[in-house]
Amino acid sequence: MKLPQIGDWRDFAGLARLQQERLPAVLAAAERSPFYRKRGVAPLPEQPLTTKQDLRDAYPFGLLACERADLATYHESSGSSGEPTASYYTESDWTDLAERFARKWTGITAADTMLVRTPYALMITGHLAHAAARSRGATVVPADNRSLATPYSRVVRLLHDLGVTLTWSLPTDTLLWAAAARIAGYTDFPALRALFVGGEPVGPARKARIGRIWGAPVVEEYGATETGSLAGECGHGTMHLWADRAVFEVQDPATGELRPDGRGRLVVTPLYREAMPLLRYAIEDEVEISYRSCPCGWHLPAVRLLGRFNGRLTQLGVEELVFGLPDDFGVWFWRARYDDARVRVEIEVADRWRAAAVGELTASLRAALPDVEPTVVPVPPGGLVPHRLLTATAEVMKPRGLFGPGEDWDSALQYY
Repeated sequence: MKLPQIGDWRDFAGLARLQQERLPAVLAAAERSPFYRKRGVAPLPEQPLTTKQDLRDAYPFGLLACERADLATYHESSGSSGEPTASYYTESDWTDLAERFARKWTGITAADTMLVRTPYALMITGHLAHAAARSRGATVVPADNRSLATPYSRVVRLLHDLGVTLTWSLPTDTLLWAAAARIAGYTDFPALRALFVGGEPVGPARKARIGRIWGAPVVEEYGATETGSLAGECGHGTMHLWADRAVFEVQDPATGELRPDGRGRLVVTPLYREAMPLLRYAIEDEVEISYRSCPCGWHLPAVRLLGRFNGRLTQLGVEELVFGLPDDFGVWFWRARYDDARVRVEIEVADRWRAAAVGELTASLRAALPDVEPTVVPVPPGGLVPHRLLTATAEVMKPRGLFGPGEDWDSALQYY
């Protein structure tokens, strides 16, 4: 199966034709799964949404549209918004997954060393980046962020000593590395040429701050375990949906109306999926989609990721105000609690900048939310991210049965 590549069309009309040509095969594949056979398959504009609850109810293989013998991998989501959901992929699916992730404007080449700092577990994220990097010939450093064997102190040593050129992580992780590097005395990472980030919304202010800290561009990625990569950033800073590999719609949360652009909850129909076809899958993330020309010339729709709403305030909104503070204040870590009348924001800040940071952030919050009373609470460095987290050494993850004189054998046969 030949997969479309960026540049295969010259306008949005060509992109729409590609989608329409592919949809009959997508609908036919869906009918092979028990879930869609029972529900029924209709032309896409008439097809009801597939929800996360549908995926949970179909656990584990109710959406399987191929033979079990044809599966390459099985995955489950993190369950950050409820119970985890299952997903599975064939080798052909993995070709599509890896190609989509590798669509980085910076490129991934055989000369690169890429540190992958997302889970190598049931979630797809670490495996996805690993497969994409290897498909381009890059060297992979598998620094899983859910393993006690790779603490932050070890990550910054690897970044420095191996001459890592590319990284893949949560945006927050890049700030934790910077804090750990500062404590460990590392000041120079000359080989680093780009930081790939995803897994949480990141606004322009935080992205720019991370780029200044590391002296390298921050390239955003968006996707899900159930779908793989759905969007990536071009060299002009626009996040583009991979609309040559999936059909995207937005649902108005108030009316339920589905349309190709505007603001609402994202709905996606992958176009090249063997093991687990999905029709109008409701991801539940808030987005804004627009069809506008971009200097990059990709002719793919632009998307803004807005996160999940809590009333009128979003995490992204607070983040933009926090990272809008001057770099000199050194405010990298924060947390907030919000209700309709009040918001309390805690920030890590050194004593010398405490009063200025509190004053500026309080004023910014009041301007952004004039009818909400803000409280900004400064805590000293290490108050939100303990220094012991940044300096801990690797823990041995092997059981032991034989101990010498004076050793603590209460650890016998335990992981420690």
